[in-house]
Amino acid sequence: MDRRSRSRNVKKSTSQPGSPSITLNLTSVKYNVTMIAGQLHRLVNDYFGDKAVQRIVTYFRVSTAKQGQSGLGLEGQQAAVDAFVARRGCEVLASYTEVESGKLSVRPQLAKALAHAKRAKATLVVAKLDRLARNVHFMSSLMESRVDFLAIDLEHANRLTIHILSAVAEGEAKAISDRTKAALAAAKARGVKLGSARPGHWDGHEEARRTGGLKGLETGRAVLKKAAKEAYADLIPEMQGLRTGGKTLQEIADALNSQGHTTRRGKSWNAVQVMRVLGRAT
Repeated sequence: MDRRSRSRNVKKSTSQPGSPSITLNLTSVKYNVTMIAGQLHRLVNDYFGDKAVQRIVTYFRVSTAKQGQSGLGLEGQQAAVDAFVARRGCEVLASYTEVESGKLSVRPQLAKALAHAKRAKATLVVAKLDRLARNVHFMSSLMESRVDFLAIDLEHANRLTIHILSAVAEGEAKAISDRTKAALAAAKARGVKLGSARPGHWDGHEEARRTGGLKGLETGRAVLKKAAKEAYADLIPEMQGLRTGGKTLQEIADALNSQGHTTRRGKSWNAVQVMRVLGRAT
């Protein structure tokens, strides 16, 4: 049989119905089409937002306790979220409100909102991107948490866009801070009295000043106590166990030093520091 005859026979055999070669090729094509379709779906969702957002956890943030109590700034966020929910027909599983500065990355309410959204496979929704943070590192951590989130003012933005815009927001926040500090320093250099140093500022408000001072001391103690508990959360149980076992404060300090532990400031432990940590832990 010559080469042309063999070629014709091969073509005939591969063109027959039910041929293994054709079945294999069709399976490969089907797999490739399915894979490409999945990639396109993810790409469209990433760039244009998922139009089928149904289950959401909402997060609100105001910068000061005064704003939190008065509702200033909160009402606008709530209105934007309500409009979004009405437009999309979403189910709001829970809402969390934070009263902190946008510069801070420690946010207990946001942590709860993220955990809730991740557990319920829901989307975290905020009214504006800057309600999450003006901090690139924080936004990167948020995106790496693999929790779907959506900023209503940038509903169709993708992850790259959000990362870039958070960098711009961080730069603007720093610029505002620098301008404010420079203006205050210039005013002070001209002899302008600032804040409570202004003449007559406390006239008629002496009792409020005294009450505020006491409240400030109490708040400061509470902050220190909380910070100590968080900083030494892994050591406090061991320290309490040693103390209950009859060890002296210095013996506990020696034990911590021998294990390579240091204080928050990188110093070696001593009896006074152990006493303070144990006192704040109770």
